[in-house]
Amino acid sequence: MIARADGRLRSHNRFAYSPIVGRPAFEWPGGKRLAVYVALNLEHYAFGEGLVEELVPGIPQPDVLNHSWREYGNRVGAWRLAGVLDELDLPATVLVNSDLYAHCPEVVAAFRARGDEIAAHGRTNSERQNDLAEGAERALIGEATETIARHEGKRPLGWLGPWIAETRLTPDLLHEAGYEYVLDWCADDQPVWLATRAGRLLAVPYPQELNDSSAIIGRRVGADAFGSMIVDQFDEMLEQSADAPLVMGVALHAYIVGQPFRLRHLRRALRHITGKRESTWLTTAGAIARHYAALPG
Repeated sequence: MIARADGRLRSHNRFAYSPIVGRPAFEWPGGKRLAVYVALNLEHYAFGEGLVEELVPGIPQPDVLNHSWREYGNRVGAWRLAGVLDELDLPATVLVNSDLYAHCPEVVAAFRARGDEIAAHGRTNSERQNDLAEGAERALIGEATETIARHEGKRPLGWLGPWIAETRLTPDLLHEAGYEYVLDWCADDQPVWLATRAGRLLAVPYPQELNDSSAIIGRRVGADAFGSMIVDQFDEMLEQSADAPLVMGVALHAYIVGQPFRLRHLRRALRHITGKRESTWLTTAGAIARHYAALPG
């Protein structure tokens, strides 16, 4: 039996149900109604062990094929994506595995030079934290945070867990470590306040479907179709935002959309969005969190 004695299912108790219709009105800067941000995942994986993202599943370790595919993102894909973002004058929230600073610091430095937001994405995507005891998880968060702060000159304020994996204490530990927002809770098109044991933590919407990993690798969506998904999502949300302000994220991975044939369709989609910048707030997840947190009430 999973139901409690009072007949209700167990809850996370982080936030209450709230339908998007009828919420208090607010606006993004400049009176905009749709905030759009690009979340670029820069990831580092161990060779021959740990968790993996697979283009071709089932290869025994050491898996040179899939490891090389993932590493293409750091050697080539990330640089091509930086070029597209420069071309379109588009900011990004860069989600960084802290182990990248030891492996390929030049990649992170390139996005730092662009003025992009650097947010934390754990230590490496070869591990996830959902099976850790409280002390071990606190240490993982602390190590990733300290490494990023040391290299960037300031601590990260946003967190996306590797594999979006959490323990029952993760929001508490993130809040206690000084984080202002988290991207793990993908339940809304507006930010949501999460209750923690010592205050509150903002969940900024992060896309599970408009995500090249789940769409292209998980569901085998083609590059052209993924580009069209971005365009359709933007056009529909721009219309919907007349009723309520919304957040649209586009989640990307350098080793997936950094492939040339996919990059062409991504450029097409992002060009469509930037062509309507007068009616859209093109921003970062951190700027969204700061603006929302400062709203009255």
